[in-house]
Amino acid sequence: MSRIVKISPSKLGFYWKNTYLRISFIAKDNNSVKKRFSSMIDFSKFNSLIQVTDYFNTEAICKQTIAESRWEDGEAVCPYCGKKHCKMGKDGRYLCYDCKRKFNVTVGTIFENTKLSLRKWFIAMYLVSSHKKGVSSCQLARDIKTTQKTAWFMLHKIRGLYGITDEIALDGEVEMDEMYLGGRETNKHEGKKTPNNQGRSTKTKTPIFGMIERGGNVIAMKVDNTQGSTLMPIVEQFVETGATTYTDEANIYNRLTENGYIHHFVNHRQREYVRAKDIHTNGIEGFWAHFKRVIFSTYHMVSKDYLQRYIDEQVYRWNTRKENAEFRFEDMFKRAVKSFDYTDVLSLSSVVSIEHFREYRLMYYNLWKSTHCA
Repeated sequence: MSRIVKISPSKLGFYWKNTYLRISFIAKDNNSVKKRFSSMIDFSKFNSLIQVTDYFNTEAICKQTIAESRWEDGEAVCPYCGKKHCKMGKDGRYLCYDCKRKFNVTVGTIFENTKLSLRKWFIAMYLVSSHKKGVSSCQLARDIKTTQKTAWFMLHKIRGLYGITDEIALDGEVEMDEMYLGGRETNKHEGKKTPNNQGRSTKTKTPIFGMIERGGNVIAMKVDNTQGSTLMPIVEQFVETGATTYTDEANIYNRLTENGYIHHFVNHRQREYVRAKDIHTNGIEGFWAHFKRVIFSTYHMVSKDYLQRYIDEQVYRWNTRKENAEFRFEDMFKRAVKSFDYTDVLSLSSVVSIEHFREYRLMYYNLWKSTHCA
């Protein structure tokens, strides 16, 4: 049973004055009732962009959705001290009675300090979650009417929600392989070719290591090199001991057996791709094919400094390939409680430090000033 009632602040953990809420009453016994808030948003209905734009038509609805996704029990939690004794003022901001600090609903999320409309953020999140091959910053800038730099920054904050965690463990039958992202020497001009850069060379290519559980999840990450001393700790971290592993003939996998894994391999050098019907690496090769199509057809070129974020995006999309866009759209809100700022996006890789970036920006500005202001 449910009805619309007007309640005073003292009867709720909220401090929303003169607010009408839908309350569901569930009898616990003959003398008391248990009050709970019914869900105000159903993400399963967002199966098209039209439905997203129709529902999120005001900033108030967007903020309400963020609040419901962050605080499912209805009580605002202070992002600074973690306490629940918070009061909402007339300006829409909360005041924590413990630490005496004010905050709004976006503090502690990827939307914190944003100057953009939350509607544009929600549209961007839905486009990323629904497009199989991702969205480029140029295309997103045209779709939501922002600059390309703003769209690029938004996309990187969204990709930051997909980071690999130790919660993923691979077991059973696991395929492993490495790939090298970079231009082929045969496609380069004769004067731009790098000598002795064939095969597994990393002079102009970035190595990526991947593992996939047959019928399950995939894990991929950028690595410094493809030596056994680099890859074996990654395998031991994510693959359960005793699992059956399938690789190619590369000698970097020779230590799998002595590390407690059952090891089978195929010899690609001799054009052997399947042996005994189930010994192959076609699963991880399929992921590499999809990843390359995304890079070549959507992004065209990515910096190695930010490559891991693009890998995480495609890993997440592959691991949720059986789910629909509504599920991924809802999952984004659950992950969006993590806090980001501008320096987090710039320091995604250990290759480029914030200090180096600031020095480069200052040098570029001085060069521009000497050229245009002389």
